[in-house]
Amino acid sequence: MRQKTFAQAIEDALAFAMAKDPRIIIIGEDVQMIRVNLTARFGTDRVLAAPISEAAFVSAAIHAAMAGMRPIVEVMIVDFIAVAMDSILNHAAKIRAFSGGRWNAPIVIRTACGGGYGDGGQHMQSLWGWLAHIPGISVVVPSNPEDAAGLMFSAIEDENPVIYLEHKLLADYWLEFMGKGGRNTVEFNVPAAGALGKVSVSPVNIPLGKARICKEGADLTMVSLGVGVHRALEAAGELAHEKIDCEVIDLRTVQPLDQDTICASVSKTGRLLVIDEDYLRFGLTGEIAAVCLENNLQFKYQRIATETTIPYSHERELQVLPNSERICRAACKMLGIPPKV
Repeated sequence: MRQKTFAQAIEDALAFAMAKDPRIIIIGEDVQMIRVNLTARFGTDRVLAAPISEAAFVSAAIHAAMAGMRPIVEVMIVDFIAVAMDSILNHAAKIRAFSGGRWNAPIVIRTACGGGYGDGGQHMQSLWGWLAHIPGISVVVPSNPEDAAGLMFSAIEDENPVIYLEHKLLADYWLEFMGKGGRNTVEFNVPAAGALGKVSVSPVNIPLGKARICKEGADLTMVSLGVGVHRALEAAGELAHEKIDCEVIDLRTVQPLDQDTICASVSKTGRLLVIDEDYLRFGLTGEIAAVCLENNLQFKYQRIATETTIPYSHERELQVLPNSERICRAACKMLGIPPKV
């Protein structure tokens, strides 16, 4: 095992995969500068700089995937993926079904997501629920360096389109960028265990659709992903002082969704709290509740998510996004005890 940052774990995974498979290329805006080490090692024929037109280079990468390449497309932040949604929604996601399996588009769209640093609602959305709503697409959201590497390996090897979302609070190069532009005095609530951790020296694939139980417990099931996992673990530590024993599940992927792990936990605890940085309505929080109901479980339920457009003001933004205080209040409400944390 080696200690790596979240971003380094992904870059090392990409380097290993590219050395193994010459079909893998990277394409995106400024990638030759952002991925300078990969550019130096593999050259500009495999790390391709694209113009600022997500619709153009995502579409080109989809066609390259259909022709036998394994493109990794970098869309700078997930908010901008809307510009390329026609290609993703109507072509990449459907080509396998429409062709009866004769064609596919094995493309990885890597993009940054999430808030917590004061950049406004057009730059800090998560959107994984919206993307996972589309049949034919897998959606990956790692929460720590080891999962970031292992899920990237699996995403690259998948024969279908995968959208790989990395939270900006976990990636050190994003933190360096976010400290600029007058924000160098702002403190970001970065989960230390997510930004830095041990990663296997030998590549270890983590299957898509397999959640991880981060903490076992008997009183309440917390389900989250990305930075939300660390907020849930922090809240679980506070709730332990009140003799509340929480189980925390890291989904790792939104689609495919590990229904078995969720249902097994909820059947044990009888209580479900879903923490989601994506939007509240018509999203992951409701989907998880529906899955448990469809499996004939009886349980108490609460959810915490982003309920409105994310404000530009950093102070107001932190009130809108899920945090450990909101999680603790919801847990206490579910258990019928006054919140003391």
